[in-house]
Amino acid sequence: MKKVLVTGGLGFIGSHTAVELLARGYEVLIADNLANTRASVLDGIAAIAGTRPVWANVDLADAVACRSFLAGHPDLAGIIHFAAAKAVGESVQMPLHYYRNNLGSLVHLLEHLAAQPQCAFIFSSSCTVYGQADQLPIREDAPIKPAESPYGNTKQIGEEILRDGARAHGFRAIALRYFNPIGAHPTARIGELPLGVPQNLVPFITQSAAGLRGPLKVFGNDYATRDGTAVRDYIHVVDVAAAHIVAMERLLAGTGTEAVEVFNLGTGQGSTVLEVLAAFERATGVKLQREFAPRRPGDVIAAYADTQKVASVLGWKAERTLDMACADAWRWQQSLGSAR
Repeated sequence: MKKVLVTGGLGFIGSHTAVELLARGYEVLIADNLANTRASVLDGIAAIAGTRPVWANVDLADAVACRSFLAGHPDLAGIIHFAAAKAVGESVQMPLHYYRNNLGSLVHLLEHLAAQPQCAFIFSSSCTVYGQADQLPIREDAPIKPAESPYGNTKQIGEEILRDGARAHGFRAIALRYFNPIGAHPTARIGELPLGVPQNLVPFITQSAAGLRGPLKVFGNDYATRDGTAVRDYIHVVDVAAAHIVAMERLLAGTGTEAVEVFNLGTGQGSTVLEVLAAFERATGVKLQREFAPRRPGDVIAAYADTQKVASVLGWKAERTLDMACADAWRWQQSLGSAR
């Protein structure tokens, strides 16, 4: 079996990707310091996959700890790098933490690749690299504008570091630019499990619906969109996870055409915040309380993906609907009971 390291593998997208890797016969090694998740996620992965991955509690932004950890695993076929702080609003308040954490961990991993260039590397990037795009849907060759937030800037700089490293050291990589992953595994064994107040829309919806939060805050109702609320491309997390397997297999087969290839991961459809709330109510039968609040710093008006490149090159497309994602997210929330 080929061994793949999943950094941040107990997080939302990382845990679902670990499940998909195990289902396809890979040996999975997880590195996660529990900065925004819980160790119990490992039980969920094992329950779905029938196999319990090895997990190391390590902070990859710590150069010494990262180097020591990787030295114990010289046989890695690939690395999928999710480990990063990821909230736009929080990054505006804590920019130095985001730069140290997100960029430090990336550099330390790429130092390993410089010595082991045969190791495939997938970088968890983001549609935030585009800023407020001039044209929608957004293509991979759209101009990279000044970032709207420190989080977005870490992804822009991360891609630059990746390209420079690949050019100098001969490794190959794929950067996947996610739009807005939501939902949960249909078994309700794993899902989005933020610590503290959720920074993303759907877990706030589910916690509000469960009575764990007050009314749902809709940040901004004066955008130039069809109902005044921001537009995003919401994609089921299981679809996102599946794309990582296809990307990894492309790297391992050596069929890439560039040292660093870039692909959007989205549905190609934009939904407003109010449309997501309507989809949740439709899929679950639960009525949501809501109130409008001022816009958040760092948020763009609208972003949704052009998915032609990922479909034609990787043969991947999103298969699950917004309603399915809402239903799965609610089933996951119900499985947690009163847990926040």
